[in-house]
Amino acid sequence: MSAEPTPSLHLAVYDRMADWHYGHTVAQVREGLGPHRTGSLPVVTVGLTGAPVTTAGGLTVLPDLTLPQFKPSTSAMLLLPGSPDWDDDPESLAPLASAAGILLDAGIPVAAIGGATAGLAREGLLDHRDHTSSAPDYLLGTGYAGSHRYREELTVTDGDLVTAGASAPVEFARAALARLGLLSPRALDAWYRLHALHDTDAYLTLLEEA
Repeated sequence: MSAEPTPSLHLAVYDRMADWHYGHTVAQVREGLGPHRTGSLPVVTVGLTGAPVTTAGGLTVLPDLTLPQFKPSTSAMLLLPGSPDWDDDPESLAPLASAAGILLDAGIPVAAIGGATAGLAREGLLDHRDHTSSAPDYLLGTGYAGSHRYREELTVTDGDLVTAGASAPVEFARAALARLGLLSPRALDAWYRLHALHDTDAYLTLLEEA
């Protein structure tokens, strides 16, 4: 009998996606800690099609999978970065929001930041879950019914859903890593202190945890 494949972090990729939204998360998940890569997982990119996409920073990304090829059972988490297209052309990215709903129904985590939270709002996925975004009024513009569940925080985790505002990529990474459970609480705290607070002593803690 063949062994079950290691679940992957799936990064949705599309034009004008904000490079700074996902960088900390995917780099830490892929590299892990230390020479043995403690706490690492494969990172797989998922595109609406197999065509290359161009990020906000001008990088070209060729998706590993197309959305029809994506199997939720192989995923540890789906990560949705922001992009102006979530507002300028929401219908084009709606299939990814729909996929997020399927994953959440299956108990698989989804992490969305910036404009991607608007996509989830339009899909109705924030109507009954605590969440945050870049600003309350931003999500109100989607016409969603979940404003009573909005929290004025940098990141919010409600069960399998992680949300964050566009200006909080490090906090978003910390929340996503916490939901994945790949790092010990001590290591995660040190990771955050190093990257957000520039605490050089935290690096020594990470070496101890590796």
